[in-house]
Amino acid sequence: MADDTSFAPTRRHLLRTGAAIGGGLFLSWGLDAHGALAAEADSTLNAYVRIAPDGVITIMSKNPECGQGVMTMLPMVIAEELDAPWSQVRIQEAMLDVDKFGFQSAGGSNSARMNYDPLRRVGAAGKQMLIEAAAAGWSVPASECAASMGWVTHTPTGRKRSYGKLAAKAALLPAPDLAKVALKDPKDFKIVGQPARGFDSPKVVRGEPLFGIDTRLPGMLYAVFVKCPVHGGKVKSAKLDAVLASPGVKKAFVVKGNGEFNGLADGVAIVADSWWRANKARSKLEVDWDEGPAAGQSSAQFSQINDQLGAGPGQKVFHKDGDADGALAKAAKVVKGDYSYPFLAHATLEPQNCTAQYKDGKLEIWAPSQRPKPGLDILVKVLAMPASDIKIHITRIGGGFGRRLMADFMVEAAWIAREVGGAPVKLLYDRPGDLGHDFYRPGGFHHLTAGLDDKGRIIAWKNHFVTYSDRDDPNKPAFACEASHADPPIRLVPDVTVEVSMMPMGFATGPLRAPRYNAIAFVYQSFVDELAHAAGRDPLEMQLELLGQPRLLAFPPPDDQVDVGRLRAVLLKVAEMAGWGKTTLPPCTGMGIACYACMHGYFAEVVRASVADSGAVKVEKVWVAADVGNTVINPTGAMNQVQGGVIDGIGQALGLAMTFDKGRPAQTNFDTYPLIRMPAAPEVEVTFLITDNPLSGLGEPALPPALPALGNAIFAATGIRVRSIPIDTRLLKA
Repeated sequence: MADDTSFAPTRRHLLRTGAAIGGGLFLSWGLDAHGALAAEADSTLNAYVRIAPDGVITIMSKNPECGQGVMTMLPMVIAEELDAPWSQVRIQEAMLDVDKFGFQSAGGSNSARMNYDPLRRVGAAGKQMLIEAAAAGWSVPASECAASMGWVTHTPTGRKRSYGKLAAKAALLPAPDLAKVALKDPKDFKIVGQPARGFDSPKVVRGEPLFGIDTRLPGMLYAVFVKCPVHGGKVKSAKLDAVLASPGVKKAFVVKGNGEFNGLADGVAIVADSWWRANKARSKLEVDWDEGPAAGQSSAQFSQINDQLGAGPGQKVFHKDGDADGALAKAAKVVKGDYSYPFLAHATLEPQNCTAQYKDGKLEIWAPSQRPKPGLDILVKVLAMPASDIKIHITRIGGGFGRRLMADFMVEAAWIAREVGGAPVKLLYDRPGDLGHDFYRPGGFHHLTAGLDDKGRIIAWKNHFVTYSDRDDPNKPAFACEASHADPPIRLVPDVTVEVSMMPMGFATGPLRAPRYNAIAFVYQSFVDELAHAAGRDPLEMQLELLGQPRLLAFPPPDDQVDVGRLRAVLLKVAEMAGWGKTTLPPCTGMGIACYACMHGYFAEVVRASVADSGAVKVEKVWVAADVGNTVINPTGAMNQVQGGVIDGIGQALGLAMTFDKGRPAQTNFDTYPLIRMPAAPEVEVTFLITDNPLSGLGEPALPPALPALGNAIFAATGIRVRSIPIDTRLLKA
């Protein structure tokens, strides 16, 4: 999901507070309690860099780490321009502090794109201060000095001083003009562009306390929060006596929600001296729920409504170019296809949790949040507290994928902690609660019609998109469905109409990794492949013809524009990697190709898959060509993100769906919501094309092409078109 990362501090603000998105420095003068320079203390050069006398350099990581590698990648940028030896760098997660760090967020694949240049300047400014401190000590011009690998050298004489010995004096110097600091030529990079292991990977592997769920505080209590099994339901009444009498239970009470999306829901809080006891006590809870309108909704009902709506014209026109109906009437061949995809849960391996302590009118939070500042804003509103009385620690996140952009678990923990008063309280969801109270990626239905001319070219495209209305605005589609008009084919066909019809839906929806694109790519890139086969043409050939000559296409945010030339380049590269059209495959084995532009990244993928007589699908290999601009900061992290995104998409296609009956989810744990396991994960070969474009993020854009490429490979292997996911293997049986 794209975040509002705009931040425009003044020069005075930069020097005073050091807002990092503008590249500013927060100068801590390194004075002791008596106002004297603390010679043996660590010296803080700026908001990000602290140097110890022994030369150990601590770099703050500003953005939440949820497995995307940002805690390693962003400090690499600072260390590069600081000319710090990477072996002497230590990394620490920053607390929420927008005055120092600007917008601290993990969403929209924005971390590298928004912070690369500002953080280069942070490192360069620190290096300049160290050089100036050395020059002053030697009484020589700073121009005669150079910094490298933790040392400053006076070039004419060869004298050297370590960063550790210079840092205290450097911290006394004024902040440089950030617009004028000298940046390295990328050809001289020693850290950026080199593979680096995730800074906290050893701790993850060893199972050391690291994540939000691992937070432990003295005297901590544990809470469960029982919500209505139907989204939006409210508490009519609750019997709490048996709960309160349960072993270890300290408190149980009804919470009346504020009725707002991403706010505080109605429910019952149970607080005990252990989470096991709190969760066990919930079995004695009796609640009379007002389940609300969503209780009358089910997946079967949604499918029936789609059949009715899809058979007629759309309720409104989303996008229109030319005359699609007129072009279809003149087409040499008309092709129709009905595509669909389900609701999805985020299913983060670390379930939602948050620790909060309310004491002496102050609130302290330990939150695995992707967007802690918007979470703070919601806390201020719901709890009617000033932001200055709330402190938020950003913890390591065990998977986000968009779920932790929401603040519900923060608000619930804070509310419960305030009711308890004094003791810290950890709120933890169990797996059924996590899956049952997600902000789902909404499903959708697409009724497509396209026209081909006598040369097999696409001349008309029509889509009747049946989706769900936003529960807060029945005139608007549910979150993450509104981009059905933003796929490249829509901008490349001369006569296009996209219509939309909406049905009421009472479930909370929200962004999931590569929001909008994760669903629309499957539909549109599958249909392009379907049209190619209907025309008797090679799918790659049709893709390239459809794209046409390199140029820029205007697009809605967050991408703003799509560079057709970059899509062509990754398509051609991945075809070369996979031996497209040159490889003889065994029976019941096929290759499929797809491409997509997402979050400023350009990806093309080829999937090779085989289908057994039983219908079982085996994804054997995936080739990926990626263009994410002129820099890959950490090739190890980048490779992990691409491979993870591809496997995530494959897993969605093979087996994931949230379905509902009487407003209740049918999937409550991993036995019914089966995430892809390691034996099913394919080999993923990745090539990055280094181009002259600004760098972009990697957390999301590898996912969308994986789903249609797999479906297209299955068609090549079996002749059976996959128009609905998850793939129903019963339809693929020999």
